[in-house]
Amino acid sequence: MDPESIQLQQAQLAAILGPDPTPFETLISHLMSSANEQRSQAEIIFNLCKQTDPNSLALKLAHLLQYSSHVEARAMSAILLRKQLTRDDTYVWPRLSPSTQSSLKSILLACVQREESKSIIKKLCDTVSELASGILPDNGWPELLPFMFQCVSSDSPKLQESAFLIFAQLSQYIGETLIPHIKHLHAVFFQCLTSSSNSDVKIAALNAVINFIQCLSNSTDRDRFQDLLPAMIQTLTEALNCGQEATAQEALELLIELAGTEPRERAPGMMRKLPQFISRLFGILMKMLLDIEDDPAWHSAESEDEDAGETSNYSVGQECLDRLSIALGGNTIVPVASEQLPAYLAAPEWQKHHAALIALAQIAEGCSKVMIKNLDQVVSMVLNSFQDPHPRVRWAAINAIGQLSTDLGPDLQVQYHQRVLPALAAAMDDFQNPRVQAHAASAVLNFSENCTPDILTPYLDGIVSKLLILLQNGKQMVQEGALTALASVADSSQEHFQKYYDAVMPYLKAILVNATDKSNRMLRAKAMECISLVGMAVGKEKFRDDAKQVMEVLMSLQGSQMETDDPTTSYMLQAWARLCKCLGQDFLPYMSFVIPPLLQSAQLKPDVTITSADSDNEIDESDDDSMETITLGDKRIGIKTSVLEEKATACNMLCCYADELKEGFYPWIDQFQLLKFYFHEEVRKAAVSAMPELLRSAKLAVEKGLAQGRNESYIKQLSDYIIPALVEALHKEPDTEICANMLEALNECLQISGPLLDESQVRSIVDEIKQVITASSSRKSERAERAKAEDFDAEEGELLREENEQEEEVFDQVGEILGTLIKTFKASFLPFFDELSSYLTPMWGKDKTAEERRIAICIFDDVAEQCREAALK
Repeated sequence: MDPESIQLQQAQLAAILGPDPTPFETLISHLMSSANEQRSQAEIIFNLCKQTDPNSLALKLAHLLQYSSHVEARAMSAILLRKQLTRDDTYVWPRLSPSTQSSLKSILLACVQREESKSIIKKLCDTVSELASGILPDNGWPELLPFMFQCVSSDSPKLQESAFLIFAQLSQYIGETLIPHIKHLHAVFFQCLTSSSNSDVKIAALNAVINFIQCLSNSTDRDRFQDLLPAMIQTLTEALNCGQEATAQEALELLIELAGTEPRERAPGMMRKLPQFISRLFGILMKMLLDIEDDPAWHSAESEDEDAGETSNYSVGQECLDRLSIALGGNTIVPVASEQLPAYLAAPEWQKHHAALIALAQIAEGCSKVMIKNLDQVVSMVLNSFQDPHPRVRWAAINAIGQLSTDLGPDLQVQYHQRVLPALAAAMDDFQNPRVQAHAASAVLNFSENCTPDILTPYLDGIVSKLLILLQNGKQMVQEGALTALASVADSSQEHFQKYYDAVMPYLKAILVNATDKSNRMLRAKAMECISLVGMAVGKEKFRDDAKQVMEVLMSLQGSQMETDDPTTSYMLQAWARLCKCLGQDFLPYMSFVIPPLLQSAQLKPDVTITSADSDNEIDESDDDSMETITLGDKRIGIKTSVLEEKATACNMLCCYADELKEGFYPWIDQFQLLKFYFHEEVRKAAVSAMPELLRSAKLAVEKGLAQGRNESYIKQLSDYIIPALVEALHKEPDTEICANMLEALNECLQISGPLLDESQVRSIVDEIKQVITASSSRKSERAERAKAEDFDAEEGELLREENEQEEEVFDQVGEILGTLIKTFKASFLPFFDELSSYLTPMWGKDKTAEERRIAICIFDDVAEQCREAALK
């Protein structure tokens, strides 16, 4: 910068931070400007002020917050101050002089007392909490807690609410600093929840209590708060009754979160001890499900009116029932449900019947083990409502059967097919109510997904003929439902579907060719899915001639320009892979057509946005279903899941092609140096399972002389890329199940290219195995501790059993890998094996499961068999 501009800039900064308030106010209003140019200029100047004179800047912001008459300017100052006081790379607190620090602290508390605007008070409380969370633990703000206790006992509802808002945030950030005040806090919460007449204050107190309980790790401390639960429920009920739905819903979500709080053994135990509490909470949620209107739009069966008539209370009630039952489990929820649901089903109003059926569907996932024991009752309850006079109730009954088929299968399918399938077939005849028909078709899909051919086959004549009638229905929703059901039925009945092939295929091809409008995209996509699944079910001989025509259509579609949100792309990727599985080597000519778009999808860069974990602009698309956010430390990461799903699908397809075409896949291997492992579990699983397939394809191509003159050194090069990548991914993997997948893939790779490994690669594998065994035994001992907790119960025991099974799977794969290494390297592996033996010997211990002892014996047995003389050591 030339001296002149520097002087100019300094003069500008001096004016902004000078005694006249106007230039600073102008700067702040430019920061809020919607004109990008003006705003980014202002940001540059603001940051310069911060670098050159943080003290003046902080005091200017505080002055504006205290005295400006413009609400927007006060709000903006509160946000900007909070940003400067957030402990990240913009943190200015340590750079401020002691006198500035002390002015800021007193101004903030003065503002809390003076400010009248509700939205600014909220922002102020955020700013106070942000600063306090950084300095309170080291006693850097001794005035704060006395001030808050004073607010709580004042007679101003505004101050009481402010104090609770701050308590709630401090519990989240630095709960342990508040624990010494637990007695005082308990008294304050109790007083407010039982006697305050202001509902905002009570909701704020409820929020603070829940956050505080969540930061208590000691169960005696938590039990101290049990006497607040009735008042907490009371607060909730009042808010719902007097129309404060939004606040009540917020509080409900918090309560449910408390029920499902991690670590698992904390709150659910506390709640299960109070059966009345659960039963009242369940009752509140059931009432919320009654908040539904019979909207005429629902009956017209256009897909976008799916939830016509449902209110926000209804959807919150639904979601909370699901979360509550997953958190507390069937032993707690099923008795409450069986006490409350019969009265709903016996009542005259359709809304009550509807609510009972919706509730059953919502709790099925969390209560599946207990519901399976009472299947007869559950199934009868639902099937009786198939005859209900109100179509929305019949829809809800079909919906429940669909959900139960998923959550209680395959038991439901095996025991009740003779009652369920005829009921669904009859519901498909409800031509007055196309939405009910379509839903019956989707329930057939749920039912058949968990079903074996022997159960399904006797019903096929009836079901397939009805689905064909629905395929010709004028309503797109009904056609789509019929297509997915046909696909699933074909997939579940396999070769038994051959007798329907000639009747079904012409309809499917007609949809594929004719459904070309934008409004029919999903229909065409589902037709692709259905054709490819039917083809796989009936086999190559039957499908071959149609397959050629279908591929022509797909190729011309793929060549056309599709919009980015067109569902066709992902359906087409999957259809190609199924056609390949069906046609085997006959598919090779199409590969050069199929692979390029697949590569493109597999290499998509995930669309990631990173913000600080507590910034105001919650990633803007948070209401966009396709954004998933994870918080890591103080960063919030938002990932566009649709991209990751496409990536996972593409990796899965690649496995499928490599697996099916074996050496035929060889020409494409080199393009797959792609597999970076991402945040998304499905992408990691898919990428991992593709590894061995790629190696196998290369090895076969070299052995069969199809590798354009390449030899074994090419396989080594590929293996040198893949094996370290797997070992590294394993090192970072947090999920036990995916660990087992990775170990399995590593073992398959070692079986293919083991002899080509050099010593340092074997060393890295052995080191990783030590890590895996150590991590696994520490997870085990943590589980043993959980089993000793005082509120340990049957639900928790069930969870532990499942986790232990996953752990055995990990150890099993370790055994497989060691077996492969011993068979590959024989005696030269022994020095490594000696190092590992101290990790393996404990597996013989009396305290180990039979499975672990079996695996340990197998490993030592492999050593004995492969290296006789050395094993005698």
